[in-house]
Order: sequence, then C-alpha cells, then structure tokens
Amino acid sequence: MRVVVIIPSRYGSTRFPGKPLAQIRGKAMIQRVVEQCGLAGSVTDVCVATDDDRIRLAVESFGGKCVMTDTSLRSGTDRVHAAARALSLVGSDIVVNVQGDQPLIHPDCMDEVTEPLLADPELARRAMSTLVFKIKDPREITDPKDVKTVFDENGFALYFSRATIPFVRDPGTPVDYYKHLGVYAYSVDFLERFAALPQGRLEDMEKLEQLRALEHGLAIRVKITQHDSPEVDLPEDIARIEVQV
Repeated sequence: MRVVVIIPSRYGSTRFPGKPLAQIRGKAMIQRVVEQCGLAGSVTDVCVATDDDRIRLAVESFGGKCVMTDTSLRSGTDRVHAAARALSLVGSDIVVNVQGDQPLIHPDCMDEVTEPLLADPELARRAMSTLVFKIKDPREITDPKDVKTVFDENGFALYFSRATIPFVRDPGTPVDYYKHLGVYAYSVDFLERFAALPQGRLEDMEKLEQLRALEHGLAIRVKITQHDSPEVDLPEDIARIEVQV
C-alpha cells in the first residue's frame, strides 16, 4: 500500500495571483510544502498537481514531482483525483490532500491524518479523515476565513462552517472551538466515490468542498492535532509566516 501526498496548486488565485511561487525566506511556498510533507514517516511519495507550467517548472527545479491536470477542474479535490489516476494509484492506496498554501505544515500531520485509515481498512472503505486544531487565538473563533468544526463523541464530523460553531446560548458555558486544517486523507476507492458526487447545496453556500461528503451521507473521521498550520491567503500573510520559519 502506498501513501501519496498530492498537493493541488493553482497559479490563478483571485486574491493572490502566483501564490504558490511566492518567496518565503528564499524558497517558493510550494517548495516548503513539498519538503515538509516529504519528512513524514508514513509517506511514500509527494506530488504537486497543477494546471500551470510556471508551477511545474518551479517544482521540477528543486527536484519535486509534478502532474499536469486540466484547467477546467472544479476544485482541489478534483485535481487530486485526476493526479491519483495519472499516478496509477490503486483502490487501497491512501491519498493525502494537502493545500499548497500551508508552508509551515508539520510532518506529523501526515502521519496523524492517515493513522485512522491505515489502522482500520474497513473505515478506509467508508470514510475519509481530516485534521482539526483547538483554537487558541480568539480572532479565529469569529473570522470566516478560519473554518470551524463540530464532531460527535466518536470523532466523526457533524458540520464545518465559516460561522462560529457551536453557538453558546448561555454566557459562561464552557466551550472549546476547533479550526479545520486543509489536510484530508482517503483511500483511492473512497476518492473515486467522492469525486463523482455532484456539488452539494451547503458546499456551494459555504464554499467548503468537504461538505459535499457530509451532504451525501459519507463519513469524515476527525483527528485533533497539536500542530497548527496557518494558511497564506493574502500577500501580507507572508511576513507573518516568515517569522515562524
């Protein structure tokens, strides 16, 4: 069984064009993501899935692996799905989908998100897995950029939202908030099912593709990680990331 990290990477970000090639202390952001993922003990290979030759050339320049995908694909998951097919992965292989704008992602995150699926082949056939981080910065509780997650006592996701969830009606009620990190793992068989689903209504409203799985009755196993993985959304985020490198 292979565990392959696939990093969907687009050049044409509306808010930050060319974001994957933005320099962070002398390295392109996409290089930092690839290198961090490659340090994980469970990972057998790392590949970037892109539709832009500028990103392909950058990845190849530092010795990374890249797969070209169609520009018409609707989401990062669909780009990952296309790359998994191009890499000839088989049904029981595990794919880890890591967003290309998380240059500080910890290698342990790959091991944590794959652990439930590797430990239980039956779970890998019927569910995907993802990571959440207990929010420490109060700003993230209300910021719609930071997606909040609620899950049941067995560790399966109930909902993801840009809104503050859970909503605490009575002041003083103890509550922990969890931020969703853009890291997913699925077997290739599960990924095939997921990618074939039509877009969900809630997915379209919240612009969160993981809701497509929940809306169609598929399970998402949630793992709590101790490692935050801040995303780069805007050019001004680079300075915030550089002080942590």
